[in-house]
Amino acid sequence: MNRSLRKWLAVSFLNLLLVAFLGVVMRYKIEFPLPLIDQKYVLHSHSHFAFSGWITQTLMVLLVYYLSLKNGEGVLKKYRWLLYANLITAYGMLISFILQGYAFYSISFSTLSIVVSFFFAAYYWKDLNRMNENKVSHWWFKAALAFSVISSIGTFGLAYMMINGMEQEWYLALIYFFLHFQYNGWFFFAGMGLLVSSLEKINTAVKDLKVAFLCFCFACIPAYFLSVLWIPFGSILYSIVIAAVIAQLVGWAFMVKVFIKNKIFIGQQFSKYGQVLLVLSAVAFTIKLLLQSGSVHPELSQLSYGFRPIIIGYLHLVLLAVTSIFIIGYIVSFKLVSVTRMFITGTSIFVVGVIINELLLMVQGVSGLTYNIVPYINIMLLVAAVILFCGIAMMFISCCKGGYNRSLS
Repeated sequence: MNRSLRKWLAVSFLNLLLVAFLGVVMRYKIEFPLPLIDQKYVLHSHSHFAFSGWITQTLMVLLVYYLSLKNGEGVLKKYRWLLYANLITAYGMLISFILQGYAFYSISFSTLSIVVSFFFAAYYWKDLNRMNENKVSHWWFKAALAFSVISSIGTFGLAYMMINGMEQEWYLALIYFFLHFQYNGWFFFAGMGLLVSSLEKINTAVKDLKVAFLCFCFACIPAYFLSVLWIPFGSILYSIVIAAVIAQLVGWAFMVKVFIKNKIFIGQQFSKYGQVLLVLSAVAFTIKLLLQSGSVHPELSQLSYGFRPIIIGYLHLVLLAVTSIFIIGYIVSFKLVSVTRMFITGTSIFVVGVIINELLLMVQGVSGLTYNIVPYINIMLLVAAVILFCGIAMMFISCCKGGYNRSLS
C-alpha cells in the first residue's frame, strides 16, 4: 500500500498544483489583459477542482489508507475504481468548466462526482461496520460521510433552481449549504477522524474526544444558518444557532485540552515538522471559529457576506490555512510521502504564501468596508499566488523523485 499510497498522493499534489496555477491565472487576468480566458469559467474550474481533485481525492486516499492499516493492503483493490472515478470526474470538471462554464458537460461531471461520493460513503460505512469496533474515530468518519451526502442537497437544489427559477437569496443559500456541509462537514470531520485515530490510543483522552465529537456533530447542521442570517427565522431557531456556536467552542476546548495534556505522546507519534503544520492549522481553525462566532450578529453577518474579498478571504482561510495545511501536516507527520529537504522547503514556502495571501485579503476586505482602495493590492495578491504555486511545485517534484533523500523529521 505504501508504494501505491505515494503514487496517489503524488497525483493529489499535482492536482493542488493545477489549482494553484488557475489561481495565478485569475490573479494575473485581474490586473493584465488575457482575452482568451473567461474569468468566471476559470473560477468555476478552480473551485470545483480544489474541492474534488485536491481535498476530496486526498481525503479518500487517506481514509482508504486507514482501512488498509486495519484490514490489509488488499482493501485498495476494492476502492481503486472509486479513486479513479473521482479523479476522472474532477478532471472532467477542470476542463469542461474552463471551456463552457455551467453547461451540459460540466454539470454532467459534477453530477457524476456526487454519485461517486455516494458510492464511497456506502462502501466505507459498511467497511467500518465490518470492523466491529466502537472507536471515536469511526464516529467522526461516519459523520463525515453523512455530511458529504447531505451537502449534495445544495447541488441538486441549484439544478432545480436553474430549471424553475428562484430568487437570488435562495441561490446564495443553496451555494452556502453545499459549501458549509463540505468544509464544515465532510472535510472537517474526515480530517478529525484521521487525527483522532491516533489520539484515541490514549485511554485517558477517549472521554474528552467523545465530548468533542458530540459538540461538533450537534453544531454542524444549525451552524449552517450562520451563513444565511439574512433569511428571517424565529427566535427559537436563532437560539439553537447560538447554542451551536457555543457547542463548537466547547468542543474545540476539549480537543485543545487533549493536545495540551498529551504533548509527550503527540511528540512521539507525530514528526516535529508535522506538529508545526498541525499547530498552524489549529491556530487557523481557532481564528475561523472566532470569526464564525462573531457572525452570530445578523448585521455583522450581512456586512461580511456582502463583500467579495471577505468571502474569498474566509474561504481561503478554511480551505488553505485550515484544511490544506492540516492534510499536508498529517502526511508529513507519518511520512506518507518522501519528506525530503525539498519537500519541507516547498511546504514552508506554501505556508508563507498562505499567510501573505490571507493578510492581503484581510486588508482588501477591511479597505472595502471603508470604501478605500489599497494601491497595488492586485499585484501583491498575484505575487502571493505565485509564491503558493512555487511552494506546491517543490512539494510535487519531491513526491515524484521518491526515496528518502536525507529525510527530515
